[in-house]
Amino acid sequence: MHVLLVEDDQQVASFLLKALREVGMLADHATDGKDGLLQAAGGNYDVLIIDRMLPSLDGLAIVRTLRASGNNAPVLVLSALGEVDDRVEGLRAGGDDYLVKPFAFAELHARLEALMRRGAGETPETKLRVGDLEMNLLTREVTRAGRRIHIQPREFRLLEYLMRHEGQVVTRTMLLENVWDYHFDPQTNVIDVHVSRLRAKIDKEFDEPLLQTVRGAGYVLRASG
Repeated sequence: MHVLLVEDDQQVASFLLKALREVGMLADHATDGKDGLLQAAGGNYDVLIIDRMLPSLDGLAIVRTLRASGNNAPVLVLSALGEVDDRVEGLRAGGDDYLVKPFAFAELHARLEALMRRGAGETPETKLRVGDLEMNLLTREVTRAGRRIHIQPREFRLLEYLMRHEGQVVTRTMLLENVWDYHFDPQTNVIDVHVSRLRAKIDKEFDEPLLQTVRGAGYVLRASG
């Protein structure tokens, strides 16, 4: 499950991101309303977790804008405002569920699963593709041009993140936070080592390189076609 969390409270965000990733979800984070709207509109997320009170743009304004543009991704609204009128307003703005702070992660997790079940009529995403590179999210197999590629669990997570952000420059900070769960730079070459190993596996024996280094910025995975 690919989740976007829009939350400006760093303590809450750190806790949720860690917990979401521990249960196997791929979680991105935006710290204010404007960035949250941009990421939500431009990304392919299975579910959005949006705090109601955000800097630059209110959470319900994000939801209204997304719904007006035809974005129907399930939305779980988080808020310290828990009166009946507050919850009704959140749902009428386009939210699919409303969770009052403080809350237990187990409840949030159950609500996310329930939101996904509601949309079960749509075909769930089971494969990612970039050019002739394919990842099966169910069997955890990776192939390129039909040839199976054996990668380690951390390499799988790294490749999944790059494939979900196809064509986008992924920075070192993004990889540290989303693949290694670091919220600081440990000043090691762990990313360089894993990217190098991954590149050797998915590019070395093929004509077209997919994984490219953007000097001074990060990495991008894309096919020329």
